[in-house]
Amino acid sequence: MRVFSWILAILLLTGCSGAIQDSPNENALPEPEPSSASIPPLLAGPPEAPEEEAVSADWSDYFDGMNGAAVIYAPDGGRFWIYNQELANTRRSPCSTFKIISSLIGLESHVIVPDDSVKPWSGEPYWNEDWNRDIDFADAFRTSCVWYFRSVADELGESRIQAALEELQYGNCDCSDWEGRLNTNNSNRALTGFWLESSLKISPKEQAEVMSRIFGEQSKYSEPTLDQLKRVMMCSNPAEAGLVIYGKTGMGKAGGVVVDAWFTGFADIDQEQRVYFCVYLGESLGKEVSSARAKEIAFQLISEYASNTAL
Repeated sequence: MRVFSWILAILLLTGCSGAIQDSPNENALPEPEPSSASIPPLLAGPPEAPEEEAVSADWSDYFDGMNGAAVIYAPDGGRFWIYNQELANTRRSPCSTFKIISSLIGLESHVIVPDDSVKPWSGEPYWNEDWNRDIDFADAFRTSCVWYFRSVADELGESRIQAALEELQYGNCDCSDWEGRLNTNNSNRALTGFWLESSLKISPKEQAEVMSRIFGEQSKYSEPTLDQLKRVMMCSNPAEAGLVIYGKTGMGKAGGVVVDAWFTGFADIDQEQRVYFCVYLGESLGKEVSSARAKEIAFQLISEYASNTAL
């Protein structure tokens, strides 16, 4: 019996240790084999099968030679459309798209109270004139005010943010560089942090998945929090052809060169379908990369999707 018990224990340990394997690329994530199917019109009914499917999409014309990736996730149909699979599964700094997360945690924990959210300006002049004043939550989100959200992060504290990252399965969940010392672009603590070219990293596909965990049917967050987030994230007029787009830009530099540019969020289509998306642009030789360009591409892709045009 003792020999049998040892053999059983060895088998159980062997099985557990083989369940998860490290990827050879620390930033790249495993991805199922893409389908060669073309993108269909909007799904009018429930999917035929519950399994999620990753479809490889050719959206190169939208990127005009820029190094980038895009993801549209339609949970109703259980399908991802992905342009540039490798880059879509490579983790990069979220930059200011992380303001969605710090806003979410701040609102949910009442560290941010929208009607009483003004933070006083220190008097230190910043490069962005919009930041050189007392500012409230809505304006801080709109202007992507770094010092405001640095203050929010400090009020929340590392342990609370770490717990939220793990609950959201947010990329590598690494906020260990709390002070942002890995960011060589700026030595001013008020303008840096773990989410700015530092320890925290996430892939474009994961960005879309996180958006679905926040704003999807299975969301764990309160309606007041989600309503406030939607209010500051709204980017398009709800009267325009039944399409409303919500999102946040983000941009990071290294040596004065833009190396990460983002736009991520979700879109409501005719009050019938919600899709989640992310567009990412990386350093591109001879091309001007910006978060504004990423946002423009995202609007084009979502508009085409909503109009039932094959992308």
